[in-house]
Amino acid sequence: MHQLTLAEIARGLADKKFSSEELTKVLLARIAQLDPQLNSFISLTEELALTQAKAADARRAKGESGALLGAPIAHKDLFCTQGIRTSCGSKMLDNFKAPYDATVVAKLAAAGAVTLGKTNMDEFAMGSANESSYYGAVKNPWNLEHVPGGSSGGSAAAVAARLLPAATGTDTGGSIRQPAALTNLTGLKPTYGRVSRWGMIAYASSLDQGGPLARTAEDCAILLQGMAGFDPNDSTSIDEPVPDYSASLNGSLQGLRIGVPKEYFGPGLDPRIADLIHNSVKELEKLGAVVKEISLPNMQHAIPAYYVIAPAEASSNLSRFDGVRFGYRCENPANLIDLYKRSRGEGFGPEVQRRIMVGAYALSAGYYDAYYLKAQKIRRLIKNDFMAAFNEVDIILGPTTPNPAWKLGAKNSDPVAAYLEDVYTITANLAGLPGLSMPAGFVDGLPVGVQLLAPYFQEGRLLNVAHQYQLNTDWHTRTPTGF
Repeated sequence: MHQLTLAEIARGLADKKFSSEELTKVLLARIAQLDPQLNSFISLTEELALTQAKAADARRAKGESGALLGAPIAHKDLFCTQGIRTSCGSKMLDNFKAPYDATVVAKLAAAGAVTLGKTNMDEFAMGSANESSYYGAVKNPWNLEHVPGGSSGGSAAAVAARLLPAATGTDTGGSIRQPAALTNLTGLKPTYGRVSRWGMIAYASSLDQGGPLARTAEDCAILLQGMAGFDPNDSTSIDEPVPDYSASLNGSLQGLRIGVPKEYFGPGLDPRIADLIHNSVKELEKLGAVVKEISLPNMQHAIPAYYVIAPAEASSNLSRFDGVRFGYRCENPANLIDLYKRSRGEGFGPEVQRRIMVGAYALSAGYYDAYYLKAQKIRRLIKNDFMAAFNEVDIILGPTTPNPAWKLGAKNSDPVAAYLEDVYTITANLAGLPGLSMPAGFVDGLPVGVQLLAPYFQEGRLLNVAHQYQLNTDWHTRTPTGF
């Protein structure tokens, strides 16, 4: 059962080949057996999962149907879940039990999805390796000595290891797409505003977006269908109709215009990954797509702009964690200032502290114009580059990451080296565009992803291209040894 995709589970439940309760018990046992190797979960919710599974079976017995009704999933541990620890991978929130469900959690629960637990993540979603978590690093199931990517690495590792068919993630600068690439999954960052951020603990509010991680584009379409939609509780949610993503999967790619930016193939890209990306282009050409070279001239400025804007927003968002209202509080503070200093110093890890300090500096008097305002201007230039490109092409294709997964600890002493792994993904967040990563092959036995970007609210187009590609390739079907 653990090898079944979401789509196969939906068919199996509809045909009464097994019940949701049976499937849930199998997967919970598998998590208990295998997750100690991976550390992909922070919290398991066995009691909730079995209750939800029995309820889903009862709904099906009464004639209800739905692709997610009875389907097991997990949530990245920054989606608030009522009465269950929501830690954000941090000591700061280790004792926090959310008093309400995030909109994404509530929507998927209403659709009948079964929550198996909360997955491990980089602390407050800050990282590219899933090594900054208070609960320890997550291991990549393709090689346990390597990182799974971050910050949604727990969700990615759990799905890649067949502990469950799909999971939610969030993407601030590539945190769904990058771990998807490094673990051989399909991961989708929707258009900014497509998925509600209400109840999703913020890192950088103008960049964060929730989305699905699964083994196939078909499964991502199913999970996104349950997640997407307007939410009056979220001021950044956009009131745009949600199409039937599964219905558009089988559209022809004949005449599809694919743009390949020349800036993607510079000296920082592993040449073996470049070869795999070119192979992916050839596969899509066989399906009728037309490929042309394009330019994104301001891409070179994306990393410095992102690492001013994101930390600036983080320093503001994380100011609420002060040891007063909820979360970690230091012992025996001498006074209020001591309470603030020690609670934050002891509750936040090094990477979070680093980004708070960078952000506070960028927003401080005398530096706001020099750094933050300039970064926002560059952000507009990057968006303009994409808008110009999409006048010529339908989608943009390139590598998801410049390198395959690196060894655990290899970049801990050089944070900038880890930041550079986001070079191809962060532009979509700066511009608010939808992006998808899909499996494209292997380098030294480690997975590699190809990234697709599309105009606003064209998630269906990305899923269509990825699905057609996956019907004609088998990279996404490969399973890591031992799982």
